[in-house]
Amino acid sequence: MKKSSFVFLAVSLLGLGLLLACESKPAQPAAEQKAAAPKDTTPVLYTGREAFQKMYIAARGWAPDARPFRLQSEPTKEGSGQHGQAILWRAGFASAGRRFIKMFVWSGSHLPDSPEFGITSGAEDTYNPSNTSTQVFDMQFLKVDSDKAFEVAQQHGGDKLTKKDPNQPIYYLLEWNAAENSLLWHVVYGASRLDAKLVVAVNATTGAFLRVEK
Repeated sequence: MKKSSFVFLAVSLLGLGLLLACESKPAQPAAEQKAAAPKDTTPVLYTGREAFQKMYIAARGWAPDARPFRLQSEPTKEGSGQHGQAILWRAGFASAGRRFIKMFVWSGSHLPDSPEFGITSGAEDTYNPSNTSTQVFDMQFLKVDSDKAFEVAQQHGGDKLTKKDPNQPIYYLLEWNAAENSLLWHVVYGASRLDAKLVVAVNATTGAFLRVEK
């Protein structure tokens, strides 16, 4: 065999051996794998009407004839409830056809001790149309949102409380007043009605100040 042919053959065999050796190596994990995107844990605050509309859609999925009878916010450590916004909103709906009521919750919190983020619902309960605490109303009456109700309440004593305590807890209760035949916002300056420092009633249709209830 010619010397040049022998060299060519040797080089070829060496290259083939290196190629096979490379292919036989176990696959190595990518050194620069992208880390999983961190979960967004930013709390989401909504006004009453914003949260209410989302829960209303869910309620109509539960019962096509579902009608609301109450909407209430809850102050938390992530949101005191000022400016008409809250992390947690709870709404009650009644179905005359099913003869049940059902509570829905909108949560904008990602904290483990809070209701699950988004919309959740509770168990059904018996509905009695004559019960004044569950008297339903039409959505069309809700023309004034909780942020506007807050502004009205601030003008009637609320501003003094929020200036004194920037973290003053406030919650909002929306319900039908049969005696006045109107939908009312109750703006409650306190964590509960019992320890409230001030409660202001605002017409949820016109936005008019009605009275200081406490």
